[in-house]
Amino acid sequence: MKDKKIVLLAGNGQSSAIVFNSVNKIFGIHTAIIEKKENQKVFLKRRVKRLGFSTVLGQVIFQLFVVKFLNIFSKKRCQEIMKTNSLNISKIPREKIRSVESVNTAKTIKLLRELKPDLIIVNGTRIISDDVLSSVSCRFINIHAGITPKYRGVHGAYWAMVNDDIRNCGVTVHLVDTGIDTGNIIFQSEVIPSKKDNFSTYPLLQLSEGVKLLNIAVQNILENKLVTNNEELTESYLWYHPTIWKYLYYRVIRGVK
Repeated sequence: MKDKKIVLLAGNGQSSAIVFNSVNKIFGIHTAIIEKKENQKVFLKRRVKRLGFSTVLGQVIFQLFVVKFLNIFSKKRCQEIMKTNSLNISKIPREKIRSVESVNTAKTIKLLRELKPDLIIVNGTRIISDDVLSSVSCRFINIHAGITPKYRGVHGAYWAMVNDDIRNCGVTVHLVDTGIDTGNIIFQSEVIPSKKDNFSTYPLLQLSEGVKLLNIAVQNILENKLVTNNEELTESYLWYHPTIWKYLYYRVIRGVK
């Protein structure tokens, strides 16, 4: 399988390192094209236009205070999850990395056309444009932290628990299209958090299960055995980060951490 050329198209974060190391160990990854983080002011302006100022303010306060506290409080649990699932957070080797401002730049398209990959794995990027998706003939696949299409967007496990919908608390590996987590489903798996878990650890639990599914999907694609679920599903929702007041409400009323 290592004669096949796999490219990682990703954001610069720990989850990208985990995905790289997991796939690289089995199949080898030729190149990691890493995009820079989007300018925060540009991101917030776009989010305010979509959701409104008060909602975005609540999300920012939640991120600045609650998430920071939970990240500190959850360090031991995160280490436990990583050890149990043999997650490798070593940095992607520098010689494997090609940096771009955004996945949607002409430089990205040029790199992909030069590399001519057999498969592209996506992790933690902006929404990928049709120009990029159509620039090469191979498939793009992604791990999504939620059961699609019901829990598109972010923090699918958290929102499933808020909705008392534990059977849809899980992870999806899917093909990438120009929508937000709307590509055809390859695999899905349920994730059941323990009492030790919270908003900060749910995504790591999902990623732990997701990389297992991803490696099976990669093998199937490289062996031309890919089967996707094209079933028409009516429930499709796009979820965002909770606001500080929503998080506190669900924490107190529904006990969701």
